[in-house]
Amino acid sequence: MTIIIGTNELRVKLEELRIEHRDLDDHIQRLTETSPFNQLQIQRLKKRKLALKDQITKLESQLLPDIIA
Repeated sequence: MTIIIGTNELRVKLEELRIEHRDLDDHIQRLTETSPFNQLQIQRLKKRKLALKDQITKLESQLLPDIIA
């Protein structure tokens, strides 16, 4: 069973992921400014941030029209 997601839904999801990515970036920045900080927690947040970036890239590529060369 294939579920087709419309362009508007993709754009909404993409914006949600971008917001979460920025929030994680801010959170990581705040954590590293305090001493001492939990290195394991920072690593986990960075890993989550990287996964979000991968999802963002995938959705962006789905939104770009195919160009026939």
